[in-house]
Amino acid sequence: MNKIITCVDGSAIAHAVTDAAIWASKKLNKPISLVHTLEKHREQKAGDYTGAIGFGAQSLLLDEMTQLDEQRAKISLKLADELLNSLSEQVKNAGVNHVELVKRHGDIYDAIIDYKADTRLIVIGRCGMDHSQSMSTLGSHIETLIRNSTAPILILPDEFNTPKSFMVAYDGRDTADKALKQVIDGGLLQGLHCHLVSIKNNQPDLKEKFKNAQHMLKTKGFDVTATFLEGDISNSLLQYREQNNVDLIVMGAFAHSKLRQFFVGSNTIKMLENAAVPVVVLK
Repeated sequence: MNKIITCVDGSAIAHAVTDAAIWASKKLNKPISLVHTLEKHREQKAGDYTGAIGFGAQSLLLDEMTQLDEQRAKISLKLADELLNSLSEQVKNAGVNHVELVKRHGDIYDAIIDYKADTRLIVIGRCGMDHSQSMSTLGSHIETLIRNSTAPILILPDEFNTPKSFMVAYDGRDTADKALKQVIDGGLLQGLHCHLVSIKNNQPDLKEKFKNAQHMLKTKGFDVTATFLEGDISNSLLQYREQNNVDLIVMGAFAHSKLRQFFVGSNTIKMLENAAVPVVVLK
């Protein structure tokens, strides 16, 4: 897994996403792949109007529609080239020389899956062009991506500042221990101050596991602030982040089945929708 797969479009967040990829590339010493997809235009069916306007007139109109579609496609390709070239310059000016430009038709999720075997980290904005005016709304691809990707995902709200601290939520489950190991071994978070936070739950021996997690982080060289809280999970974590000016949130993905989340909600989704800072989702 060798690349920082960076998903960019024409939205205002594209430069922030690229900045995040630059930071990750330098931390992990991995090249950047800027990926832009051209989603197929959903053409409206012309229907058969020959009875009303005559076959000849309809044929001429369909020809005009075809020409407009071809022109639209050419403009989209040109805009894609300009976007990728601009962001490539941003990457190179930041001192990262290994950057790949990828332009393809289709869905961004399909593009990411195609690069699955060569992905170290995925960087993507929380919402793209379709939701640029509603920053609390998740882009349509995010949940699908989280459920199906095997690589960590860095998800940005609307801007990126180089983080100096991160918060990792620990609940005592096996998935939390796996996430903790990724934090320690991954390299992306080395050198950042760690806020290890646990919310009281029904897990047996949670406090003992929490102490062990704190000890493990300190043993591996992390500067750790450990805090044990009570209350609603997502609200407590978001409040703690704000009160302590934490720059980055680290979470394990979906702890429950999709069916259960439909009824009780997902803390992962709540955090993504409401966090004012970037979130790293570990798999």
